[in-house]
Amino acid sequence: MLKGRLGLETARIPQADRHGLVWLERGHLVADDGTVRFKTAGFDDLPPGTYGVPHQTVSFILLGPGSTLSHDAARILARHQTGLAMIGHGGVRLYASLPPQPDQSTRARAQARVWADPSQRIAVARRMYAWRLGEVLPEDDITVLRGIEGARMKALYKLLAAQHGVTWRGRRYDRAAPDAADDPNQAINHASTAVRAIAELAVAISGTIPQLGFIHEDSGSAFALDVADLFRDSVTVPIAFSAVKDRFKAQDREEPLERAVRRACGRRFRKEKLVVQMLDKIKELFDANDGGRDDCAS
Repeated sequence: MLKGRLGLETARIPQADRHGLVWLERGHLVADDGTVRFKTAGFDDLPPGTYGVPHQTVSFILLGPGSTLSHDAARILARHQTGLAMIGHGGVRLYASLPPQPDQSTRARAQARVWADPSQRIAVARRMYAWRLGEVLPEDDITVLRGIEGARMKALYKLLAAQHGVTWRGRRYDRAAPDAADDPNQAINHASTAVRAIAELAVAISGTIPQLGFIHEDSGSAFALDVADLFRDSVTVPIAFSAVKDRFKAQDREEPLERAVRRACGRRFRKEKLVVQMLDKIKELFDANDGGRDDCAS
């Protein structure tokens, strides 16, 4: 129900999905008489106005571009254990994620137990590879699994390049000179950064431990990288090649490739509710006996 449209005194921003996420952009998140309100210029399907935020019934508020946060609003959210994240449009960047953490440690403890057991750890890695590759691989050596995945990715790059009419000379990336890569490689880098950001958001919302990865190991966001890779074949690489194709066809190429890829990612993330898909995968890994409860990411 929208204030101004129906003449109501109060209006509440609807929850975005069953995990209890509220997406906000272009406005001010403030405290008013002990509650939290969002004064917005309007975005997506939400007209301009002032809306009550159901902070006691959501897990996380995702605050996007063009928004500000008052100290009093942050205090109220913390008191009611409502998470808050500052993000890019559509979740393509995660700038900050503020506790409080979930009020239960069940999922984090389950992750830690599985990670600490070598046999269970490789079982999770194999499961994640099976989700990606569409088959359960018999190997139980992580190095071999990585090699198989690498070969599959090379074939996927060639296939998608051909489908989009993009010249492909192989995956090349110099960390010291990222802008020296050709457009397809740069686009893949930009899309990977965006998908990693929303995976970091999903990890934060789910209450899992980002450092405890099952395929990636050294990064402080190893588990987020694991989650992001689940969508590399279906989201990351297709978006990258599609953006390069659109850029080649466009008459006006003034828009930087990085921005074009980021905007394409944001649209895709919101349309397909990618963060929700990631949360469901995380729950499937560690919530086998939760009885359908949505603790930590309700």
